[in-house]
Amino acid sequence: MGTRYEELAEAITLRIREGQLRPGEKLPSVRQACQNTHLSPSTVFQAYYLLESRGLIEARPRSGYYVCAQRAVQTGVQGPAAVAQGSTEVSVSELVFDVLRSTRNAEVVPLGSAFPSPTLFPLDKLARSGARAMRHLAPAALTAELTAGNDRLRHALRARYARHGITLNAEEPVITNGAMEALNLCLQAVTRPGDVVAVESPTFYAALQALERLHLRAVEVPTDPQLGMDPDGLAEVIARHRPAACWIMPSFQNPLGALMPTSRRQAIVEMLTAEGVPIIEDDVYGELFHGATRPHPLKAFDREGLVLHCSSFSKCLAPGYRIGWAAAGRHTSTVLRLKMMGSLGAPVPSQLALADYMEQGGLDSHLRRLRLQLAQHMGMMRRWVLRHFPPGTTVSDPQGGYFLWVVLPAGTDTLRLHQRALEHGISLAPGPLFSADHRFRHALRLNAGHPDDGRVARAIETLAALI
Repeated sequence: MGTRYEELAEAITLRIREGQLRPGEKLPSVRQACQNTHLSPSTVFQAYYLLESRGLIEARPRSGYYVCAQRAVQTGVQGPAAVAQGSTEVSVSELVFDVLRSTRNAEVVPLGSAFPSPTLFPLDKLARSGARAMRHLAPAALTAELTAGNDRLRHALRARYARHGITLNAEEPVITNGAMEALNLCLQAVTRPGDVVAVESPTFYAALQALERLHLRAVEVPTDPQLGMDPDGLAEVIARHRPAACWIMPSFQNPLGALMPTSRRQAIVEMLTAEGVPIIEDDVYGELFHGATRPHPLKAFDREGLVLHCSSFSKCLAPGYRIGWAAAGRHTSTVLRLKMMGSLGAPVPSQLALADYMEQGGLDSHLRRLRLQLAQHMGMMRRWVLRHFPPGTTVSDPQGGYFLWVVLPAGTDTLRLHQRALEHGISLAPGPLFSADHRFRHALRLNAGHPDDGRVARAIETLAALI
């Protein structure tokens, strides 16, 4: 159960989605809402602010709050596709490289980037933490903690897991070079070349790249834009394909932004555990919730050590530091051996800087500010898209993270749009990036994690004109 303002916001959201509150219709005044609900003015204001950040309502000066007029041009996005009939050999890397190259140019508006703006992170404080920690570092410690990682950082991470009732074993977590190394190591630990891996549809393109590198085949599971991977679709995939693993992002899934409900998380963990299928949990956006509480990771429901939980600081605190980790359950020793044979260890200065920063108590206050900023940026971009893009456009409505999934009218080619947008100094992530068989050609992902300096709003208007 959420807080009172969240409950009120959800009740109003339901009325909007069911058409009881129409686009352009005025909401009750704060005084009227207090009388109707027996809630305090501050609670009603918080609910209205939350709805405004989600792009559902808008404040009009000296008039009150109204349902966004563009809500008619869509409240949701397309539901999940049918279960794939066969597994697919993966080949997406060239398209990914093409898109990522465009995001490195500082002159390009980075709507196709996978990272939020670096201006949102406490880089000066991290630098001071790093300098302080390195001054007190014993020389022997530079090599003593290879391969598992720095003990101070691992202790701090274990404490955060404990908040969700998760007790890690003595070898966990393994510190890695970003979440991608953690995910790759976990995938390699539980599969062999030629195996089938169940993935979301659409899914994060780096998951497809990992499968491509390890010569694995993908089978795509229908994924709801609001609720995440479909349990019935997953059951059908298990029966038909017997996957060696399932790669899943339950919290603010990239690219949809879907947040899987608790009951669905439990059902999926129980289903895969009963079948003995390891679960690779990509949880890099879990700390970026816009509501009151962090969603419990799948790892919280794991009783058999089959959930290999992976995350990093790259999206929530320290991009470029390249520090991630894996809590790999029964597969931890295998992950450690694979890391020793590969990169051997993660950078010591980065680990020490992050450990010191967490010990100083700065992480949670930073995350609270970051979540608020991302919620505001996302709500603003969502309103711009709904206002400017053509009728028939649908836009996701995430409750965390910083990605919007936009489905354009049928016949639109986002690969062509991507090339045209680059000519105007704008990057985007076209839909075919997120599927092993290059589906979703009329969809795209937009990054709402960059403060608007005037360029972002103009870029949205330019994209609308190009579409």
